[in-house]
Amino acid sequence: MRTFAIARVLCLGAGLCSTAQWATAQFGQPHDPKDDKPGPFKRTADGKPDLNGLWLADTLAPFDVEDHEAVYGIPAGKGVVVDPSDRKIPYQPWALAKRTELFNDASNDPQAHCHLPGVPRAVYTPFPWQVIQKPGLVVFLYEYPHGIRIIHTDGSHKHPEGRDVLNTWMGDSVGHWEGDTLVVDVNGFNDQTWLDMAANFHSDRLHVVERYTLINPKTIQYEGTLDDPKVYTRPWTMKFFIRAQQAGADIMEFECNEGERDLQHYVK
Repeated sequence: MRTFAIARVLCLGAGLCSTAQWATAQFGQPHDPKDDKPGPFKRTADGKPDLNGLWLADTLAPFDVEDHEAVYGIPAGKGVVVDPSDRKIPYQPWALAKRTELFNDASNDPQAHCHLPGVPRAVYTPFPWQVIQKPGLVVFLYEYPHGIRIIHTDGSHKHPEGRDVLNTWMGDSVGHWEGDTLVVDVNGFNDQTWLDMAANFHSDRLHVVERYTLINPKTIQYEGTLDDPKVYTRPWTMKFFIRAQQAGADIMEFECNEGERDLQHYVK
């Protein structure tokens, strides 16, 4: 069992641990560049790319999805925003000011209080997640913190509408296949999650379209387009690679007490 001790909360929420040690511990040694090249891969019984297995995002987006210089709690690094071309989230002016306000207190991060990370943050939170794939159905099991997404790809599930629209941490996911790409349409969010530790945020009007494309047996290319008319001036897109983990590995039991309230006493 993996326990989310206060030291770990500080490490993730306030960036108080060594970046090099953190990256090596979470992502392993640097990957082989050949893993980015297209190659043959297994298919399931219905002919779809076989995504079954354990995966982990190969990115430092958990710190900040934008390109960024080093500041307290955030190491310098390359972000994952690919559109707009300036690699910046297209915030409305009030929202940009709000992000600065939120970032001034690391204890504001909902993930530091053990809440579900939301989408797309769940994809690149630095803990592995498992895919279980059957004809017409794909399930994502996240180690942090026991998160689950059930994605029907056979048309049997539609987004609720009108008064039935959901307002949840992980949203409502509806999937379909476009060739060899799994496309997941997600809405029905609350406004309580962040995109990273740098206080990039959204409202309850967030709409995410994810694209999972298996490049080869070891690599998924992830692309997520986020639209939120309350917070952003236009839709924007992130892109990064997700790596297969060692055969036989499994997600662990990760305990994190939702609503943890003592972090503020450790970071002020």
